[in-house]
Amino acid sequence: MLDKKLVEKVIDKALSNGADFAEIFVEDTYNSRIQFNDGKTKQNVIGKDYGAGVRVFYGETAIYAYTNDLSEKSLLSAAEAVSKAAKGNNIIKPIDLTKMEFENIHPISIPNNTVAKSDKIDFMRKVNAASRNYNDNISQVDINFTERIQKVMIANSEGLWAEDSRNYTRVGVTSIASSGNEKQSAGVGPGGHIGYEFINSLNPVELGEQTAKIAAIMLKADYAPSGKFPVVIDNGFGGVIFHEACGHSLETTAIAKGASVFCGKMDQQIANPVVTALDDGTLPNAWGSENIDDEGMPTQKTILIQDGILKSYMVDKMGSIKTGYARTGSGRRQSYKFAPASRMRNTYIANGTNKLEDIISSVDYGIYAKKMGGGSVMPGTGNFNFAVSEGYIIRNGKIAEPVRGATLIGNGADALMKISMIGNNLEQAQGMCGSVSGSIPTNVGQPAIKIDEILVGGRK
Repeated sequence: MLDKKLVEKVIDKALSNGADFAEIFVEDTYNSRIQFNDGKTKQNVIGKDYGAGVRVFYGETAIYAYTNDLSEKSLLSAAEAVSKAAKGNNIIKPIDLTKMEFENIHPISIPNNTVAKSDKIDFMRKVNAASRNYNDNISQVDINFTERIQKVMIANSEGLWAEDSRNYTRVGVTSIASSGNEKQSAGVGPGGHIGYEFINSLNPVELGEQTAKIAAIMLKADYAPSGKFPVVIDNGFGGVIFHEACGHSLETTAIAKGASVFCGKMDQQIANPVVTALDDGTLPNAWGSENIDDEGMPTQKTILIQDGILKSYMVDKMGSIKTGYARTGSGRRQSYKFAPASRMRNTYIANGTNKLEDIISSVDYGIYAKKMGGGSVMPGTGNFNFAVSEGYIIRNGKIAEPVRGATLIGNGADALMKISMIGNNLEQAQGMCGSVSGSIPTNVGQPAIKIDEILVGGRK
């Protein structure tokens, strides 16, 4: 992507004021988004994102600059800017950049930019028709098809030279059911680090009917009760609570600042012994997977919690310097406009041994959160509240009537200790995670879990 001699010159310039470490990240990204609603294509946007970022370390201080001009003059100007931001005592040594070889664990059969726009729109038309035909109350269907082909190059003063190409594909479907002034929506957003073959594997009729069914059920549901109850959270996007309330607190972005409830808890029990949780960047073609992270380190499978015991944080290069923990290939960023930080990849609670029906039957009265929605978290404390997008009452060990408007309110560390049963139906779901280094693709996931008691906000 850039000439090797130019890269070496940029790194030398970045080190020229005694920095301990210098790095350049170069990106060439193709983005495409098609928005389809009201039975029509409403937006078709194609763009390129092209630029580079230069980063230096002075001890535990990182300085970053970026440019969308990849001329030698502009790159050296960025390198000079970061070099002059501080002064160190490091002596510049000759750099021998060696290209890193690694296995591509995310093979692509059909790059998205080779597929005709008409094929993508035809797929969305089928989803739209299936949703609208499923129920007369479906008043709107919003469908988004997004694709991203990102080519990156990372080089640094330690001699690293790594290049990779990443192909992301995702379709989002939201169906809205209306009756008078009442509206309820339901959505899904399957995706992967994969080509258009992923779309070919999806059934557009099932996508449309799935979202329409949930929206129609919730439209006629009564309001949820409020109080403290046992709650069963089903698989897939149910893992968003662990991601938000616990996952971010296990990143060295928070740990290094002392802004996490899990600081100083390594090798201590932080969850019920039935809980094992992982962050795995090696899952083939998974939405949150990579071959290498955005610092050029090969990705890996990291056990965060094993049998309730904290075993690892998610660690980037600067996080390792600040905390002393080994890197986990977790340095990620949205684009060249962001310095990398420790971030999640595919973060999930591992399978347990219980069947979903056995977990449900263990509850006399409680809430079954079949699908979770959005929410908010205070990272320093782990306090959270999350909406239940599809919920049901559990009565006498059986799933009973649907309820809407339920909110789960609690604390991540407390909830981990109150998980008493874990199912054997692990599933993952896709999302975009925002943090200090921008918005990145991540998977959340879990099997069904039972939390013995949690505060439920509702209208009854």
